[in-house]
Amino acid sequence: MEFGELYKSYWQKIFRLCMGYVNDYDIAQDMAQETFIIVWQKLHTYRNEASIGTWIFRIASNNCLRQIEKEKRFPKSELPINITEEKHYSLEPQIQFLYKCIAELPETDRIIISLELEDVKQAEIANIVGLSEANTRVKIHRIKEKLTQKFKENGQ
Repeated sequence: MEFGELYKSYWQKIFRLCMGYVNDYDIAQDMAQETFIIVWQKLHTYRNEASIGTWIFRIASNNCLRQIEKEKRFPKSELPINITEEKHYSLEPQIQFLYKCIAELPETDRIIISLELEDVKQAEIANIVGLSEANTRVKIHRIKEKLTQKFKENGQ
């Protein structure tokens, strides 16, 4: 498969995965773009050992984890009060709340539920995060329970 096709097929899925990690539209876009730069650079090294989608999700996951590590080392500072940031996108309030809840989960749980929301097969999720399929199924169930509870508490 050529790069252009991969980009078209996976861009939205990778963006949503990144959004689940950082809950920030602009950073998620940057991270998705960085993921596809890596895919483009490394496409010749793809060995067909896993599906191309699994390979791309693995790259995105590693990219997200690196971003989280960077943020831990270099905490963000707030913008001065007299400067406002304009956001030019809108998500439904429930979707925004879902991303907020996902962003509060532990790192591994974030990737698992983000991949589950993208309809990635549980066997592939297990392969991406390095867990057994059984453990992955249990984690997905528990994560969904946590998110459902947060929605109930918030009256969503």
